[in-house]
Amino acid sequence: MRGYWITWFVLLVFTVVMLWADTASIPRLAFVVFMIAAMLTKASMIGANFMHLRFERASLVLTVIVGLLVTAVILYILIVPDAARIHEMVVEGGQR
Repeated sequence: MRGYWITWFVLLVFTVVMLWADTASIPRLAFVVFMIAAMLTKASMIGANFMHLRFERASLVLTVIVGLLVTAVILYILIVPDAARIHEMVVEGGQR
C-alpha cells in the first residue's frame, strides 16, 4: 500500500511542476520537450504501478505499448486534417 502512496505523491509533484512550467517563461521547444518527457514518465509510472505491468512478462507489456502507439497514430491521422483546416480558417480570417 505504501508504494501506491509514493507513486501518487510523485505523480502529484510531476503535475505541479508541469503546471508551473506552463506559466514559466521558458523557450517553446524546451517546454514541449519537457512536457512530453513528463507525460511519458507519468504514463509509465501509472502503467507500471497501478496497472501492475512491472510484474508481467515483457510480451504483455509490449502488447500494451504497441496498442497505445497504434491508437496514438490513428488519433493523430484523424485529428491533424481538422486542425490544419481550422488553422487555415483562422489565418485567412486575420484572427491570429
